[in-house]
Amino acid sequence: MTRGRILVAVLALLGIQLSWFIAPAYACGCGAMIPDASRRIAVSDEQSVLRWDGRREQIVLRLTVGGDAAHAAWIMPVPHRATVRLGDPALFDQLAQAVAPVHRTRYHFWPGTGDWPFADRDLAADGALPAAGGVSVVGRQRLGPFDVARLTATDPAALGDWLHRHGFSLPARLKTALRPYVDRHWEYVAVRLAPRAGGTPLHGALDPLHLTFDADRPVYPMRLSRLARTPQSLGLYVLAAHRMETRTAIGGAPPRVVFAGRLAPHDGALGELSAGTPYLTAFTQRFPDPARISGDHELRRAAADTPVRQVIVDGELRRIAGIPAWLLTVGGVLLTVVAAVAVAVVRHAKRPVTPPPPVAPSAPSG
Repeated sequence: MTRGRILVAVLALLGIQLSWFIAPAYACGCGAMIPDASRRIAVSDEQSVLRWDGRREQIVLRLTVGGDAAHAAWIMPVPHRATVRLGDPALFDQLAQAVAPVHRTRYHFWPGTGDWPFADRDLAADGALPAAGGVSVVGRQRLGPFDVARLTATDPAALGDWLHRHGFSLPARLKTALRPYVDRHWEYVAVRLAPRAGGTPLHGALDPLHLTFDADRPVYPMRLSRLARTPQSLGLYVLAAHRMETRTAIGGAPPRVVFAGRLAPHDGALGELSAGTPYLTAFTQRFPDPARISGDHELRRAAADTPVRQVIVDGELRRIAGIPAWLLTVGGVLLTVVAAVAVAVVRHAKRPVTPPPPVAPSAPSG
């Protein structure tokens, strides 16, 4: 019975992994990923940083992709005209260090799971985001592995035609999803991803892209992610003058703040980006049913700049000179009891034995 359950679980996991390769990832975080025809691409990780200084917004995005597509397109709607450049990968390393949980040790007296004698030797420790009736190209540039086109469009179908003429097919559902952006006269950043070595599939962490545009209020585009066929997750760093929060959950689980606080002065990419916006808020959010995503994430100032920091409590068995305190205590008590019993036995053995009174012989009968 146990082997049968294990086999079913393994087959289920293999089926899930296979579905990741079969189902195209049309949506990722804040934009739409469009692979070559008959090809597949999956976004395994997305890291995004949003900076807002009250009038201008910057988004730095890094994608980690896998699949068999040698080329792909990525589209991101923006409320105003954007400039695009390559970002600094070191930014994400610095942010990871800034929001790293604080480790605290809590000592316990009695042994628990993982402590001798309850240690499980089978467990291994892990080391562990226009022209009338058509499309107007505002600008075109080559940035590392990216061919970036900044576009305006008055018709989602015209945008699809433009992408098709440049070698990419646009899913029909995406045309409908773009309609709200067209109605609000947003613009688009269309990115063609191509590896430096011709014909090599896109794989691994791509160079970050850094977008800058005017914004009356901070917004993180998410609407296109409703086209995703699998559950989505969002990890977003927000740099502003104060702690920020999302206005609504836009159809996902309630966002969870994993870090909030003012950053100490930094050098390098994080120091440059956080200048004037020193308060960092880090969110995570799950979207079990992407079709329920109702719009873009609008951000606003939180009621208070209450700091948040994850704390990981590491349980540690209290020891004395390297020996578990419980073992010394229990052992000491046992030794004391044994010693007391031994002393009692010895004393009892040395106690003089009073001889029984003599028995008088009975008188002879007459």
